[in-house]
Amino acid sequence: MQISTKGRYALRIIIDLALQGGDEFISLKTISDRQEISMKYLETIISTLQKAGYVISLRGKSGGYKLSRAANEYTIGSILKITEGSLAPVACLEQKTNNCIRSAQCITLPMWQKLDRIVDDYLEGITIEDLISKENHGKFL
Repeated sequence: MQISTKGRYALRIIIDLALQGGDEFISLKTISDRQEISMKYLETIISTLQKAGYVISLRGKSGGYKLSRAANEYTIGSILKITEGSLAPVACLEQKTNNCIRSAQCITLPMWQKLDRIVDDYLEGITIEDLISKENHGKFL
């Protein structure tokens, strides 16, 4: 499993919006400048986050984006799953039903399943609030 720039940038965008307090709409230009993400790529990622209901937008002069809920309601795992599609370590675990014709005799499958659960539990156990909270700095190392 390797997290793409889309997943990493989505986390940076959500963190950026969370650090702003959530009351004001933040323009894409402001986010782009602060996070050093091109406007074109930012638009793609923010569209994905908006479709998932993670951000809301407002058009117009004072428009922009803000989080749709509190920072403690966003898990790292959920954000990465939206942008990456799957965090499974092997292809046969990417779908809910394992359709691999070798799964019944696959000696390594239980190992991959456990790794998948460990990664999922870890990332679903960390919220954006956890990351931005000053008392948690270094906690995840």
